[in-house]
Amino acid sequence: MKKITQKVAALSEKRLTAAEIDSYKHKLLILRARLSGDVSTMTNAALNKNRLEASGDLSVMPIHMADVGSDNFEQEQTLSFMQSESGILDQVDEALVRIKEGTYGTCDSCGGRIPKVRLNFLPYATLCVQCAENTVQDEK
Repeated sequence: MKKITQKVAALSEKRLTAAEIDSYKHKLLILRARLSGDVSTMTNAALNKNRLEASGDLSVMPIHMADVGSDNFEQEQTLSFMQSESGILDQVDEALVRIKEGTYGTCDSCGGRIPKVRLNFLPYATLCVQCAENTVQDEK
């Protein structure tokens, strides 16, 4: 019964207008450009710098093991951030595809409307609030 009530509530929200969809598309494109730049910068920082470039050292003398450990930790952290942002970038690309297909703003789970408040906060959202909460609870 709760699922049916949720669908009715979600469908009662107005469809997105063409102007609203253009606005979300613009937000997604800006987000995509920023994330692409961030991922590219992080890739260069994590993979293309050697120890001397990273620290500014001019000497090729052996370095302390603690410095190597710190460098490795920073590289792993950067790679982790890069992976996270790459995942978001994929979701942004999928949202742009949904705009082209005319399915943007529709919940993948229940088929209802994703509230505009949620899309304003998370323009690449694929689930309405209720379905997202259910997914998180199911994962626990």
